Amino acid sequence: MQTSVAEKVYSNEGNAPVVDLVDRNAVTVLDVGCGAGDNAALLRRRDPGKKIFGVTGSPAESQLAARHLDGCWVADLELDLPEDLENSRFDCIVFSHVLEHVRDPAALLSRFAGMLSPGGSCVIAVPNVLNWRERMHFLRGRFEYQETGVLDATHLRFFTYRTAVPLLLGRAAELRVEHVGVTGHLPLSRLRRILPSRVCDRLDAIGCARWPNLIGWQILIKARRDL
Repeated sequence: MQTSVAEKVYSNEGNAPVVDLVDRNAVTVLDVGCGAGDNAALLRRRDPGKKIFGVTGSPAESQLAARHLDGCWVADLELDLPEDLENSRFDCIVFSHVLEHVRDPAALLSRFAGMLSPGGSCVIAVPNVLNWRERMHFLRGRFEYQETGVLDATHLRFFTYRTAVPLLLGRAAELRVEHVGVTGHLPLSRLRRILPSRVCDRLDAIGCARWPNLIGWQILIKARRDL
């Protein structure tokens, strides 16, 4: 039986590249699809004074995330949201690997963009379905859903480096794109065992900059609401 989004609990070490894009001067932050609160934990470690809130469709996630958050709503993101959430305003709203789980991610993003304070920003991360590892699977004739990763069984939408911005931000006229990038790793295989980590990191950065749609496993977007 396929697990639904509301039944799954997403817990990991947090998404450091996403946290790095959150403005230092953002006081109130909303983590949409907050999982077990791992991004909130990273962000609070960096900026202890922030007020961090979350929203998730999973009661189990909400209980786990509560220790890292100032407040958390449990709601189906594609249905009516709690009135106090709808009426709230935030300096930054984070969408870390959540938009691929909904039927109409552009509509959801536009809806939450209305909760941004003037000058506030959205930080978005979505997986790149055309990274080199997935291309190898496709060339071998494999397109199989998995428990986690790019082909997570609960993913409803797929993005590439070239399509993510027009597909996600096409309806959010109030948002101005400030940054589009990727994170990923070159297929260095055994070389990673003998090369210094700083050399591998540098090679990965060059690969992501030169071939983002091939090397990047996640696409990072930052967009700002005009004053």
